[in-house]
Amino acid sequence: MHPLYRRPPHRAVGCALAALAVALTSPSWAEPAPSFAELLSRLDQTPATIEADALFDAAEARARQARVRPNPTLGLQAENAFGTGPFSRYANAETTLSISQDVELWGRRTARINVARAEAGTAALQRDLAVIDAAGRLALTYAEAEAAQRQAVLAEENLALTVADARAALSLVEEGREPLLRGIQGESEAAAARARRDEAVAERDAAFARLTAVALLAEPVTTIEASLLNRLPAGAVVDPLEAPTVRVASAQRNAAEQRIAVERIRTRPDINASVGVRRYEMEDATALTFGISMPLPLFDQNRGNIEAAQADFRAADARLMSARQDAQAERAAARARLSASVSRVSAADSGVTSAEEAYRLSRIGFEAGRISQIELRANRTALISARTSAVDARLSRVRAEIELARQDGRAPFQGAQ
Repeated sequence: MHPLYRRPPHRAVGCALAALAVALTSPSWAEPAPSFAELLSRLDQTPATIEADALFDAAEARARQARVRPNPTLGLQAENAFGTGPFSRYANAETTLSISQDVELWGRRTARINVARAEAGTAALQRDLAVIDAAGRLALTYAEAEAAQRQAVLAEENLALTVADARAALSLVEEGREPLLRGIQGESEAAAARARRDEAVAERDAAFARLTAVALLAEPVTTIEASLLNRLPAGAVVDPLEAPTVRVASAQRNAAEQRIAVERIRTRPDINASVGVRRYEMEDATALTFGISMPLPLFDQNRGNIEAAQADFRAADARLMSARQDAQAERAAARARLSASVSRVSAADSGVTSAEEAYRLSRIGFEAGRISQIELRANRTALISARTSAVDARLSRVRAEIELARQDGRAPFQGAQ
């Protein structure tokens, strides 16, 4: 035996294989994470949804407040009292008790109510969009955590296959059927596979931590059993009249248009009517008083605010046109990506089947001495790559479904089998 060949690495590889077998066959006591459907039912507890609900409640409260008429003003006025001469006391005073009310002519109250209703409608649509976005984020986080779990399992399997191949290569080296270099290469590949396994486990733990935070789970996620990657997307959904983003932009445009009416009405005089009772102390008599007041629009005609509201409307109109164009393009792109991802999943699954059979035959040939270690390594690498591609294809399919669901205004996989 060559003096550079050492038995300890051979034993180390064997120990690693034994430890790996124990790890793979040992029972797991970790509780699985809730399914995506169960987490989706708790979506109203997420901060984004709570914030959107609060903003909608605030807009609804402002709409109710807009219907309330302004309060009347109660006034008490005393004249000709505590002066000099005959007015040194209160005996000759004139006391007036009056009440005044803003009449709100020219449709001022109706315009105010229309703006508040339009803003409340916008808040409602923004709340719906926030819920859809939160559902999409939850679906993506769940799918990424499941994909990371599968990648960690694949890394474990890769390590097991690499260790097994390394042990077979070492056996052939001991029998003199392979050069020492093949044994050293096998040990190096096993070390690299072990490092990739550790990295995949770290990525899995990080993805589980993200899912725990996004889903607001009390207990940390340690495993996922209810698969989302294997679920078929809803896909064929009837085209909505408008995407949620378009509906929000349209509501914002409507609110901006209503504000123009409000600013135009403000150019008209704000009429204030009053009625009261005046007491004449000297004559020991009383009389009614009537009054109407209004500002004279000599200097301020609210032109700046009208122009600003018109500019805001033009900006909102441009945003609506842009939202419609973007929604049309994004929906077409989402459909195309979903169709391509479905085909990619089918092709990846076929590739995994072929790669597994190729590796099985190459392993038999290697142990029989008819296939080299290089060819065995290539087939093993192709197998791991095919399995990884299958996971990536399913994750891409989930992403495409999330984007299409957002354009449809629904939660991902809603209505899917």
